[in-house]
Amino acid sequence: MTNGFSDPPQLDALFAATYEDLRRLAALVKRNHKSATLNPTALVHEGWLKISGPRGVSAVSELHFKRIAAKAMRQVLIDDARRRKISKRRGPDGVLLTTDFSQEPMNVSEDELIALDLSLDKLTSMNPRQAAMVESRFFGGLEIAEIGELLGISEATVLRDWRVAKAWLAQEVRKI
Repeated sequence: MTNGFSDPPQLDALFAATYEDLRRLAALVKRNHKSATLNPTALVHEGWLKISGPRGVSAVSELHFKRIAAKAMRQVLIDDARRRKISKRRGPDGVLLTTDFSQEPMNVSEDELIALDLSLDKLTSMNPRQAAMVESRFFGGLEIAEIGELLGISEATVLRDWRVAKAWLAQEVRKI
């Protein structure tokens, strides 16, 4: 992108400028989770490793960068959940996800997190905008206004899409 942040020094500066926000967002995902293998700092850093890899990314704005970081953190959480599931470690070590705009977290097991990921992939093929909105909210902790700005839609549309997507995802996750 010619008018975005695409070279490594620019991305490094963007990461540094958004680091505290990303850490806060990661803390929402993992709040009060004492036995988690990834703490908020590790989640942000693992996400950054995905973003800054050989392929690199191109961000248009800080908000767009946060969206990219949300996607990377989603991938890190899913990979971590799959590793834990494969190692057969069970117990109360779920992941906390924000599932409502009130930012009240709910406890989600590795199986549920993997089911959510599969369902979100399915939603992406049916309604990419809703999937981007859900991903930004679940894994990026973006606010209503930020999501509206990022996707170019009104806050009322974000809320409406959220209700529809949340209901669809709840039904879909139960099937898996």
